[in-house]
Amino acid sequence: MLAFVGPGDEVLTFEPFYDAYGAVIGLSGATHVTAPLLAPDFYPDMTAMEAAFTDRTRVVLLNNPHNPTGAVFPRHVLQRVVELAAKHDCLVITDEVYEHLTFGARHIPVATLPGAAERTITLSSAGKTFSFTGWKIGWLTGPDHLVAAVRTVKQFLTYSSGTPFQAAIATGLALPDEFYQGVAATLQKKRDILSEGLRAAGFDVYTPQGTYFVNVDIAPLGIGDSVDLARRLPGLVGVAAIPVPVFCHPEGAERTRSLLRFAFCKKVELLEEAAARLATLSGKL
Repeated sequence: MLAFVGPGDEVLTFEPFYDAYGAVIGLSGATHVTAPLLAPDFYPDMTAMEAAFTDRTRVVLLNNPHNPTGAVFPRHVLQRVVELAAKHDCLVITDEVYEHLTFGARHIPVATLPGAAERTITLSSAGKTFSFTGWKIGWLTGPDHLVAAVRTVKQFLTYSSGTPFQAAIATGLALPDEFYQGVAATLQKKRDILSEGLRAAGFDVYTPQGTYFVNVDIAPLGIGDSVDLARRLPGLVGVAAIPVPVFCHPEGAERTRSLLRFAFCKKVELLEEAAARLATLSGKL
């Protein structure tokens, strides 16, 4: 963001959005504009997305697979983003850190779409792919002049990352495709374990196509405020979740008021315990 935008510019994201996006856009001085994702598949409202582009749009910041919703966007959605970016002469920064963590849905790298390569920077991360979140090793690819702009800013922010970790991740990236397929298959089983417990608790469960997050609607339990329930859950059943409204601006927060996000990137026995605890929730409310 600091390489490409500043005051007077607009950055467009989908909403809900990964919370760091709001912070880095704020640090840049640009204006954060959003387009809503709609349940149950959490694909964008295409009319609203098109309307969100303006002559001041400098960057579209796209997260696919998407956190917090778990959506994996289909080709026609991604292609429309690229077309609108070309129309408004803006960049696409695509955060694809969950690229290997999909369940049946195909992840399509944005840069491979017609008209995208010359205006797209693609980001990924070892933290998600290998579950090494503390290592903080990431990478980006794109056209030379865009990468150079990012490197110029990065040089004076953090200077360097952990060199031994970089060598380790380079080894990991050379692993065969079967390794990555195995990671996704294991996560899918974990998704299903936690989802079963969430259904038993009485929630409406939105089955994710990717990432390691599952969202639920708490309305069937007669509760409308996910922030309040998130505060109460640890005391009620010893399970924690994050309310989706915290990933939104005020208008979006109202639209997602009854949604909670759970994570299933845990050991199987822990997920089984969580599922059993969640199944007792309705009796404790």
